[in-house]
Amino acid sequence: MTVASTPELDKNATTVFGQISSMDHEQVMFCFDQQTGLKAIIAIHNTVLGPALGGTRFWNYAHEGEALRDALRLSRGMTYKASITGLHLGGGKAVIIGDSRKDKSEALFRRYGQFVNSLNGRYITAEDVGTTSADMEWVGRESKFVTGLPEYLGGGGDPSPFTAYGVYLGMKAAAHEAYGSDSLSGKKVMVQGVGHVGEYLVEHLHKEGAVIYIADIYEDRLQAVASRFKVFTVGADEVFSVPVNIYAPCALGGTLNEETIPKLQCDIVAGAANNQLEDETEHGQMLSDSGILYAPDYVINAGGLINVASEWEGYSRERSLAQCERIYDRTLEIFRMAKSKNIPTSLAAYHIADERIRKIAAIHARR
Repeated sequence: MTVASTPELDKNATTVFGQISSMDHEQVMFCFDQQTGLKAIIAIHNTVLGPALGGTRFWNYAHEGEALRDALRLSRGMTYKASITGLHLGGGKAVIIGDSRKDKSEALFRRYGQFVNSLNGRYITAEDVGTTSADMEWVGRESKFVTGLPEYLGGGGDPSPFTAYGVYLGMKAAAHEAYGSDSLSGKKVMVQGVGHVGEYLVEHLHKEGAVIYIADIYEDRLQAVASRFKVFTVGADEVFSVPVNIYAPCALGGTLNEETIPKLQCDIVAGAANNQLEDETEHGQMLSDSGILYAPDYVINAGGLINVASEWEGYSRERSLAQCERIYDRTLEIFRMAKSKNIPTSLAAYHIADERIRKIAAIHARR
């Protein structure tokens, strides 16, 4: 069967506009304010299904090109995540360039909120890596187009528990596919990255009796989680060499590539990080050829988006949890499709998400 590959960032593009056009983005905004030190990029990928919703990442990128690449890939992933989850939202993402442990200020986030507001609802923001619900409160002082607000403001608060719950359910679905049972008791799981989401995931795994290995680039986070749960700590450079049943990337993306996949000693990859595959087509096929079952990231990590989307529509914790529980069956559906069509699971997920977008776009074209 000949199957189209997923659209990828053009690695040979040498210009900013060349990179933007390679994945069919609708709009990219560059935000700069000298007084507050704000340097940010807002990428709107697709709004066929609704306004683009996606978090704001605060990260100390090596250079601005790396930040642009991250914004473009993350926003595209949000398009597919919203589509495959059945949400009436498009895909967008923002990145703020800087050290989230040193460079945050009320003025910076409020200035950023003014940029978000200038898009007049085409982009709705929320928290992400390096940002919190408290940061979103500052953004919300300047724009109504923000979710993930603290509970005392009527928001859903930290969406991390919902993200972790969805990943946990996706992991159980993968275990069912690989082992015939979704029990994780006694299964060895390597959790790479124990920030908010990773820690909540560890809690789920601990309760079910999994054997847990953890790694993190921040020693204080590593020790904080190790003090709460019975886990084995692993150096960041040893992550791929530990023999486990499940590898769960829960930090930044791109950890699955031509260098790391051959090192993997696992049966399943199921984690919370976005854009885990450095190249979705090439490395999705590599995992499949290696006999490793991949639970596509934007399918199983959709819990956080589900929660902030619920907040935008009128928050209901119960509705969010009910929608998160559908991740289990959706993951199994993707495995079945991949098997029946003899394609990687990453491509099966893309086809399901893309088909919904194309059908709705066709309806809009008739207006």
